[in-house]
This record gives sequence, C-alpha cells and structure tokens, in this order.
Amino acid sequence: MNVTADLEIWSLIVGASLVVKAVLLLLLAVSFLSWMFIFSKWFAIRSARAQTELFEREFWGGGDLNLLYQGAVNNRHTIGSLERIFESGFREFTKLRNQRGTTDPSVMVDGARRAMRATYQREMDHLERHLAFLASTGSVMHAFRSLANVQQATLAQVAPGIAEALVATAIGLFAAIPAVVAYNRYSHQIDRLAIRFESFMEEFSNILQRQAPK
Repeated sequence: MNVTADLEIWSLIVGASLVVKAVLLLLLAVSFLSWMFIFSKWFAIRSARAQTELFEREFWGGGDLNLLYQGAVNNRHTIGSLERIFESGFREFTKLRNQRGTTDPSVMVDGARRAMRATYQREMDHLERHLAFLASTGSVMHAFRSLANVQQATLAQVAPGIAEALVATAIGLFAAIPAVVAYNRYSHQIDRLAIRFESFMEEFSNILQRQAPK
C-alpha cells in the first residue's frame, strides 16, 4: 500500500463517527488480548508437555514411589500437572493405608483415584483457561465474512460507510483468523495431554492396587 492510501485510511479513521471509533478500538483491544493469550498458551502447553514427558521417564524408570512423592512435595510449586496428579493420589493412598481400621485395598485405591481425579480437573481447568476467549474471538470472523469477500474495492471507490466497515473487517480478521487456528491447535494438544493424564491415573491405580495390603 502506498503513502497516499495509508493517509486515506488514517484520515478515514480520524474522521469516523464515535460509534465506528469505539468499534475499531474494541477490535484492536480484542486483537491485542487474542495475541497475548495465543503466545502465553503456547508457552504453557509446551511447558506442560515437557514436564509430563520428564515425569513419565522418572516414574516408569523404576524409581522408588516414596522418593518420587517426596520430590513432588518439596517442589510443589514448580512441578507439572502429571506430577501433581501423582502427588495427590499417593498422598491420599498413604493416608488411608496408615489409618487404623482401613484394610480394604479397594477403599484405599478408590480414595487415591478420587484425589487424582479432583487434581486432574483443576489442572485441566488451568490448561484450558483463555481457550474460550480465543473461540469467542474466532466467531468474529462470521460477522465480517460477507464484507471480507468484497472484491476489487478500494477506499476511493466505495462509500465512506463501507470503507469504514472494510477497515473494521481487516482488524477483525487480524484477530479472528489466528484465534481460530490457535484454538483448534491448542484444543487438540490439550486433549492429547488429557488422554495421557487419564491413562496414567488408571495405570497408577493398578500399581497401588498391587501395593495395598491384602
């Protein structure tokens, strides 16, 4: 776009009505938040995946469960989601096993499973935070789709009202398209993590079942 066109766009924005300016400001704010959540969620999911892989290697490497549990307790604020799930389950299992009158293995394992499930829900809520915002931002695309399909139209060729709408369309799509792509990708990655968490809970429950007193 040349300088003249840039000036025409800027003049159009400056001369727009208060309603149009408010809409453009809102779209810019949504775009900024969308990109902020896209990057923050990318780092969060990447970190969660790396921490999950690290703990899985430690857990299935044959390490002592008591040592793994103590390490999780000592580093509670820095461990990953899967390690927190393990820590809550093993803590509940140990508490029930040490209680007098608790000799039924199924009671101990069920208690551990409930504790892991509660932690799992909290971790999933954390991982899915802000995804709803990206989904809502993506829905903006439907509102602007008809205007986005206008072909061979320039600011000099259209009426001022349509030109303002085209500027809003460009800003809206700049926020909406990345939000849709990010939402679909992140949802898939979080679903894969959820499957790994659920598989671990079942396998760990089987291990606790074998360790419970008969």
